[in-house]
Amino acid sequence: MIDIKFLRANPEIVKENIRKKFQDDKLELVDKVIELDEQYRKTKTECDDLRNKMNKISKQIGGLMVQGKKEEAEAVKKEVAEIKAKLPELEKLEAELEEEKNKIMLVIPNIIDESVPIGRNDSENVEVERFGEPFVPDFEVPHHVDIMEKLHGLDKESAGRTTGEGFYYLCGDIAQLQSCILSYARDFMIDKGFTYYIPPFMIRSSVVTGVMSFAEMENMMYKIEGEDLYLIGTSEHSMIGKFIDTIIPEEELPKTLTSYSPCFRKEVGAHGIEERGVYRIHQFEKQEMVVVCKPEESMDWFHKLYSYTVEFFRTLDIPVRTLECCSGDLADLKVKSIDVEAWSPRQKKYFEVGSCSNLGDAQARRLRIRVKGEDGKKYLPHTLNNTVVAPPRMLIAFLENNLNEDGSIRIPEALRPYMRKDIIAVPEK
Repeated sequence: MIDIKFLRANPEIVKENIRKKFQDDKLELVDKVIELDEQYRKTKTECDDLRNKMNKISKQIGGLMVQGKKEEAEAVKKEVAEIKAKLPELEKLEAELEEEKNKIMLVIPNIIDESVPIGRNDSENVEVERFGEPFVPDFEVPHHVDIMEKLHGLDKESAGRTTGEGFYYLCGDIAQLQSCILSYARDFMIDKGFTYYIPPFMIRSSVVTGVMSFAEMENMMYKIEGEDLYLIGTSEHSMIGKFIDTIIPEEELPKTLTSYSPCFRKEVGAHGIEERGVYRIHQFEKQEMVVVCKPEESMDWFHKLYSYTVEFFRTLDIPVRTLECCSGDLADLKVKSIDVEAWSPRQKKYFEVGSCSNLGDAQARRLRIRVKGEDGKKYLPHTLNNTVVAPPRMLIAFLENNLNEDGSIRIPEALRPYMRKDIIAVPEK
């Protein structure tokens, strides 16, 4: 959500930003918002004037009565009554105009950073850098489902009976592996100076609309029937929501948080990719990182955050690359975003395992998060989020890149204190 004052003063910049995101159907919304805003401010001024006038002349009534000027007092009472009769209708119009204006503002995309490459969709995202040498072994790498089933670590059939498609049971060494990766990710971020959190796994609709766009909400969120609660799609939602309607002292910035949670996603429109396995699923676990900071520090934090994910994956001997999201691939709240992709020896290509996003002050504006500066003035902070690790998708990269020819899995040195072994052996038949 951009600042209405900025939109009012710079409508052409907002329209050009919409064109860069290839959302030309939203161009007319800019003029519509300006029109609604003008009507709203005019109505608000009229309401304020009437309220002030009513308060002022109401105070005259007592004085007139004391002075014995009963007829004049009755005339003033009649004028107050007329204002009282007119005011509710105007106040209703004021509220309706504000609601309609804000509803449209929520779908006008945030102003993207000037460094974002221009492109229509994810096919035009731009590779930034590679880390580690992509490697294809001289033996065939099976599908990740086959690798896990050989290790007695995956049961999708039973999950299909208990819950349905898009769910799974992890068991044995594979279940332990996932838990150990998450524990390692937690400690990795704590060592970077982040505070560890386990947040609520449900949030109210006021937080949902504060942290994401309507399109994302419709495609992702599960609604709890009969309650104003949604299951979170990522702990970022709870962690940013933690600050709703708060004023943060500037000396407490930056807020650097890392959070664990299960995640629940409908994955609407995302089917057809690795459906046999655990790439697209409705429930998974994730370690997230979130930063709330001064606006002038947000780009520095952006580069730090995705570099942490790169470093984490490299400690697990997984080659990765960073991919800059083009304008058309950015969600409406995002100013800039970089995906981290892991190498798949089986597919001989990279695939997404995490995403780092700078949302500018959009979430802070929606959630009314403010910072009180040393001079006493208040301003909106910037918010950022990034995936540390999201098993079981990450397991695909881990298993493929650490697979031995006999089907066993090598445990990288960084993970051995957690797994307490250096190899996951194939169970004897």
